Amino acid sequence: MKDLIIAGSGPAGLSAAVYASNAMLDFVVIEKFPMSGGQMLNTYEINNYLGFELVDGFTLGQTFRAHAEKSGAQFVNDEITSIEKIDGGYRVICGKGECEAKTVIYALGANPRKLGAKGEKDFAGRGVSYCATCDGNFFRGRPTAVIGGGDVALEDALYLANICSEVYLIHRRDEFRGAKYLQDKVLKNEKIKILYSTQVEEIRGENKVESLLLDNGDELKVDGVFVAVGIEANTALAEGICELENGFVKAGESGETTAEGFFAAGDVRTKRLRQISTSVGDGANAVHSVEEFLNKQQ
Repeated sequence: MKDLIIAGSGPAGLSAAVYASNAMLDFVVIEKFPMSGGQMLNTYEINNYLGFELVDGFTLGQTFRAHAEKSGAQFVNDEITSIEKIDGGYRVICGKGECEAKTVIYALGANPRKLGAKGEKDFAGRGVSYCATCDGNFFRGRPTAVIGGGDVALEDALYLANICSEVYLIHRRDEFRGAKYLQDKVLKNEKIKILYSTQVEEIRGENKVESLLLDNGDELKVDGVFVAVGIEANTALAEGICELENGFVKAGESGETTAEGFFAAGDVRTKRLRQISTSVGDGANAVHSVEEFLNKQQ
């Protein structure tokens, strides 16, 4: 039985791998895809990760992976199908085999909920973004649109209004779901133009986003569109093992969940800000918690 199984190889999982190596734990990283990096692999440009003024997500992901490998991390490319609680730890069952460990760091991440509009997939990373704080700076002084009506959409619109020429806030309903104080700020901001009861039918352009076709037939000229209609955490394998909260694994900064020896890190856990930097921090915290847990078992 190993000390630790790290499920997932996004920023949280790779960070955990480096820290677990430094702690000289007997562990393995299980990843579904042959390319490490998680969601950041789909990010065309990153300019807010410390030490990298501008880098694409693929390069940063491979840099993280190389660091983990040089630290001594062992990777298994396989899809986890289930996780079971057993005496003294957990059994992780995959498509090609299984592995047992005293602890698990669950770092399977989350995916942005897609809008479903025509052209969305084609322009992902070329004007379509799912993170305003990540990519907003690339549209400084240019017209953009935010799609959604919750807290994230309202916050994104306010953030973009500080740097973009104008922001169209498009919501399919006739009122927002977000916090009242955010609604008040949005309504008072002259750079934000609100389009209620409106949906985007198509995202158009040549090599990049140029306009949005709305369901009323209007065509809106924008250079960037930020989809903020929610995210979906990959928690299916954690159901029945630990407590979930609003679709995320319930865990604080330590990574501790309601299940003994089962820790969560990265976008999959309950947290305020989901960024590469916070996921990297999660990986470090989770390994520290694993070490404390294992020391108490001795």
